[in-house]
Amino acid sequence: DGDSGAWAELVRTHHRRVYGLCYRFTGNVADAEDLTQDVFLKIYSNLSSFDMGRGSLQVWITTMTRNLLVDNFRRTRNQRATGSLDEGWDVTDELKPVDRLVSSNLSPHESAAKKELAKMVQGALAKVSVELREAVILRDLQDMDYKEIAQVLGIPEGTVKSRISRGRAELARLLERTKREVM
Repeated sequence: DGDSGAWAELVRTHHRRVYGLCYRFTGNVADAEDLTQDVFLKIYSNLSSFDMGRGSLQVWITTMTRNLLVDNFRRTRNQRATGSLDEGWDVTDELKPVDRLVSSNLSPHESAAKKELAKMVQGALAKVSVELREAVILRDLQDMDYKEIAQVLGIPEGTVKSRISRGRAELARLLERTKREVM
């Protein structure tokens, strides 16, 4: 109803989840930030279409995010195939101010190993097919239950379970291959 405080609270509450989904899907900080902003613009312009009877607000927001990500994936298919001159110039390892204040209790070696592992997982995740990737991301990284994922993807729960199982197996296979290449 035009309550800016309520809108700010909605964004604050769901921003981390939306950004995480965008980042896991794209693997790129700048793209994830842009897509997160696009998602909230889409949510704002479609708030009147939210129907509590069809599912929770979280499921509706995740569905909006997923739809925008799929549209973006289709739209940018040619750009991904040709690559970018700017690729590799992202400074994603730079600490944010809040990270400098929070002690992680990890040694520099452990911290570097953790970052390298995260890069390997993200790289392998990017190679998994889109339908399997989105199911795995929603379940394992967004902690959604099977029923919610089925609502978001518009598929039966059995198909969700199958995609998650196949996606995890594919991810494990890719990570095992990467592990052999590194060693």
